Amino acid sequence: MSRFSRLGNDLYSGTRSFDIVGRRKVWYLLSAVLIAVSLVGLFGRGLNFGIEFSGGSELRVSGVSSQQMEGYEQTAEEALEEVDPGGTTTITRIGDDTVRVQTGELGNTEAESARTDLAEAFGVETAAVTSSFVGPSWGETVTQQAIIALAVFLALVTLVLTFYFHTWKMAVAALVALVHDVLFTVGIYALLGIEVSPASVIGFLTILGYSIYDTIVVFDKVRENTDHAFDTKRQTYGEAANQAVNQTLVRSINTSVVALLPVAVILVMGVTLIGPGTLVDLSWALFIGIAVGTFSSIFIATPLLVQLRQGELMVRRHDAQVTRRRERRDERSTPHADDELLDTTDEESDDAELVGAGTGSQGGASRAPGTTRGDQAPGRQLHPYAQRGPRNQPKRKRRGR
Repeated sequence: MSRFSRLGNDLYSGTRSFDIVGRRKVWYLLSAVLIAVSLVGLFGRGLNFGIEFSGGSELRVSGVSSQQMEGYEQTAEEALEEVDPGGTTTITRIGDDTVRVQTGELGNTEAESARTDLAEAFGVETAAVTSSFVGPSWGETVTQQAIIALAVFLALVTLVLTFYFHTWKMAVAALVALVHDVLFTVGIYALLGIEVSPASVIGFLTILGYSIYDTIVVFDKVRENTDHAFDTKRQTYGEAANQAVNQTLVRSINTSVVALLPVAVILVMGVTLIGPGTLVDLSWALFIGIAVGTFSSIFIATPLLVQLRQGELMVRRHDAQVTRRRERRDERSTPHADDELLDTTDEESDDAELVGAGTGSQGGASRAPGTTRGDQAPGRQLHPYAQRGPRNQPKRKRRGR
């Protein structure tokens, strides 16, 4: 932990630095691979929608003994062979003594027959087997509301980021990271065959908030560093943004680890002991979304922002000034004792280069700061104090009357 803390201090102070922005093509390639895997899951296997979205009947057998629990899937399939000959049932274990069976829509007579068959197969009373029907309209309503909420969320995020950071390009970079996170999470759901339930949809919307929060923290540091770079002319825009990512790197990792630990505990306990349910569905979405959200905030959002802004005239002019100042420093053989004086001299020379063309076209001669054209008339030698203004000229002694 001490080494990790020392690494964080070194990254924040600039003693050590990872070239995250400069290697953005590597992160883009890695992200493209992740998205390709997600698309394979989405268009290849497709999403495994729960009964709330597809509709159907659900039967739960409670009080199953440990002996009957062995081979419970085969037992349930044989019991429902007459009711569901196509074998479209989904059988899962919930806890230690409960079996959940989801199948297509069953009528009242078929549902009662299925309850009786399951009770006989698992050696329990008929009252221990419950039956319920869920229509697909409920899942469609949830999906429509989720899409509306997503659209409103993205619109508000775009407006807030644009006004807060005074540039729409930060909003675009943040939205790309958001889409990246949601697409990857949904693709992993499809690839692993995880059931999509209303709790999963809630998890998808939740990871949007976490991802945008982490991205805004990084962007706020980027804005602070780049504003300072514009004032001092010591770093290019990309270097200042890369320093901001390094300064927030350890913080983002620590925040993600702290958020992932309880989610991982709930997920492991749910899969091994509790069984399928709302907690497991929500934990899957949060665990995948938080992990990929941390990646996108660091390796996608900021490098994309730098790439978007590098074409701006202000950024290109700033980077050119920084490059010229560094070249002049390298050409000097003798180091200056005062770096601040060097920076001031370089900045004045940069400003002179920017306005020098206009001055030379008017045929104006160069003059010392604080003087006027009349002060430098040909053949007139000025007192050194006269260059600072007429009020600072030495007083003449009056002769006695």
